Amino acid sequence: MLDVQHTGQPSVTRREDYLVPDWMVPETSLDFALDPAATTVEATLSVERNGEHDRPLRLDGDGLTPELVRVDGEDWSNWCMDGPTLVIELPGASHTVETRVTICPERNTQLMGLYSSGGILCTQCEAEGFRRITFFPDRPDVLSRYKVRMTADKARYPILLANGDPVASGDAGDGRHWAEWGDPFPKPSYLFALVAGDLAANRATFTTQSGRDVQLAIWVREKDLPRTDHALHALKTAMAWDEATYGREYDLDVFNIVAVDDFNFGAMENKGLNIFNSRYILADPDTATDYDYDGIAGVVAHEYFHNWSGNRITCRDWFQLSLKEGFTVFRDQSFSADQGSHAVKRIEDVRALRAAQFPEDAGPLAHPVRPDAYQEISNFYTATIYNKGAELIRMMATMLGPQRFRAATDLYFDRFDGTAATCEDFVTCMEEAGGIDLIQFRRWYSQAGTPRVTATLTHEAGGGRAVLSLRQTVPPTPGQPVKEPMVLPLRIKLFGSDTGAELGDEHLVLLSGESEEIIFEGISERPVLSINRGFSAPVIVETNRTPADLAFLSARDDDPFARYEAMQQLMLDTLVASVTHGRAEHDNVVEAVRNTLGDETLDSAFIAEAVLLPSESFIGDQMPLVDPEAIHRAREALRRDLGRSLEREWRAAYEQAKANRFEYSPAAKGARRLKTVALGYITASGAPDAASLAFVQFEQADNMTDRQGALTTLAGGTSDERVAALDIFYNRYSDNSLVLDKWFSTQALSARDDTPEQVEQLARHPDFKLSNPNRARSLIGAFSVNQRAFHDASGRGYRFVADQLIALDKINPQTAAKLLPPLGRWKRVDAKRAEMMRAELERILAVPGLSKDMFEQASKSLEG
Repeated sequence: MLDVQHTGQPSVTRREDYLVPDWMVPETSLDFALDPAATTVEATLSVERNGEHDRPLRLDGDGLTPELVRVDGEDWSNWCMDGPTLVIELPGASHTVETRVTICPERNTQLMGLYSSGGILCTQCEAEGFRRITFFPDRPDVLSRYKVRMTADKARYPILLANGDPVASGDAGDGRHWAEWGDPFPKPSYLFALVAGDLAANRATFTTQSGRDVQLAIWVREKDLPRTDHALHALKTAMAWDEATYGREYDLDVFNIVAVDDFNFGAMENKGLNIFNSRYILADPDTATDYDYDGIAGVVAHEYFHNWSGNRITCRDWFQLSLKEGFTVFRDQSFSADQGSHAVKRIEDVRALRAAQFPEDAGPLAHPVRPDAYQEISNFYTATIYNKGAELIRMMATMLGPQRFRAATDLYFDRFDGTAATCEDFVTCMEEAGGIDLIQFRRWYSQAGTPRVTATLTHEAGGGRAVLSLRQTVPPTPGQPVKEPMVLPLRIKLFGSDTGAELGDEHLVLLSGESEEIIFEGISERPVLSINRGFSAPVIVETNRTPADLAFLSARDDDPFARYEAMQQLMLDTLVASVTHGRAEHDNVVEAVRNTLGDETLDSAFIAEAVLLPSESFIGDQMPLVDPEAIHRAREALRRDLGRSLEREWRAAYEQAKANRFEYSPAAKGARRLKTVALGYITASGAPDAASLAFVQFEQADNMTDRQGALTTLAGGTSDERVAALDIFYNRYSDNSLVLDKWFSTQALSARDDTPEQVEQLARHPDFKLSNPNRARSLIGAFSVNQRAFHDASGRGYRFVADQLIALDKINPQTAAKLLPPLGRWKRVDAKRAEMMRAELERILAVPGLSKDMFEQASKSLEG
């Protein structure tokens, strides 16, 4: 199959140009004669003119050639091709249109449409992949009921699955068989799914709150079946949670999940047939870390929750993408928090937001949660749409409170069921059911950028009054130089610096103007400010709190996230001062960490998160210009001091968790997490036995969390144990692609001086396959977030990434474009590095036949 590439400047799609569809398609029948080299697709569409007009029927295609066009059962000649689009002139109001095309799944390296993954035929249609399968008005506001028939070689493809419920199946003769599926719920084409392969199922039954039995199945290769129990348990747990929390019951008789190795995304929520990247399904203690287990549960829940927030109610257009994704991310975050520690989950979610979305907001690719224009929609599957979009939902939930928020979501589900809705529709339901005015809040959907809040607390000792002065600014972003004030829900509380007592209850302050003063009466002792508790607004907060205040809060704040935040801010201020001035006092940090380690009221998971230093990338985000070497030196110096000053405490924490055998529970996960953090600090101290300690853990581990934790610690050093561990790990897991991804990424993230050279060698390794998105991300993606290695002063890191992306663009433009943003942050570094980064972007743009995915990302990045 030939891929359609851009010629010249790609066209721009604008939200303001939205028009309703000219034609609707109430019913769709698809007949597939499946073959990896030549699959024939016959489509029968019942089409209805939408409104009073005489415009033709336009059916989107990508790389397709019509072999047959019929209207109402007769061959039709009144059609033409307008580029990739099939245009059919039709009289009257309704017709039946038939087309036939032949496609080649095994040559579809884009992994969009129908393609082959390890002998399994599968589909991925979001956002515009369905047009690579057959001609169709491929837009989310054209909803249709689908009937699907598949015929295939029975030995090669014994399992035939599609959306909805099974209807019938049988033999077709000549070693082939057939199956028919029907989906009674209207859906857009991006939710279409089909799978054919030699698969085995892990099955279960779920009984809904109304008493219906739903047959569940997770389909994988036979050898992978033992590693699906966790995903199946997560599915059943998510189904019960959605009923209890949102009142949403599953609506079909079957729910199928299929895992494939080659997938551009984490997973896809196709109605009744979710298709997953195998990394988010397969798990056992020997091959999956606790992070993997948590990720599987979260993604399984996310895709299931889409059944209502995405499938039953879909997007009117792709500018509304966060309508389904932001809301569903919020739902899966809430689900995961309920399964373990709410505090630790919130810390993890905020860390992810700051690592990916805050830099996006501050860079050349900044865009609103509801964008205004795009060249290639796949480039807007971003942290802004997903993670920041979830924060918008969280802010509304905070302002409404649990009961009114539930009433608002009930109204939304009831009012828009079976339709294609907008972000505005969702917010309106929040207003109506919540009794709240969100007119100004809507700016969160239209303005890019991360608001900055300056909070200054003063105290009149004699008058017993404290005054909190708040000021907000929203920085300019590309295309939006001037910003209006946002609505910021800030949870605030005061503590007495002498007694540690709470000075009143928590307040929810809605900062809606540029500035505001809040007066607290009856404050007899100097107050310490706890602000943005629970990270109630996705903002950057600057305060006049002293290091002593932050240390106080890290030990005394009753909000777990605020306590963690105080520790992180104390560390961050110390590190930034060290980078700026060459050295900073570490005593406050050391004592704060000592107090946290010694606090028996805290669970191990929280302690591990609180004592972990901010990443080098996050430190760089706080500075006008990133100095990778200075940041690395400052962070390593603080790690070394913490390791040496608290070595006894680290060893005690390590020994306490050492006997922990594998169990997937919050307590056991926390113990493993703290053990690895402690091992890292023991190693940073320079202890002579650190490498042997790590190697013993590596060899004796009964789970991947401990094994990879030890490997990561060793991989950053120069010991003989490092070489041995990497070799042992590779030889043990060389036949497991998901675990081998960990081997690649561990080395790509290493802090060693020779990491750029090592990564170049790994790219030539026989097991490095650029065509597999997971493998590409494990090396190129991991290396590009390794701040020191990527920004090597020689520029070899920039050249390496650009070389790989140019090659990958010819195979899979979507994955290539998603790996490009680090090259676009050239304004964040010194002039010499910036010049080299710009040169690589220019080199990418000069490549003949560059995809429009890459063209958009690279050109915007170059503009800065």
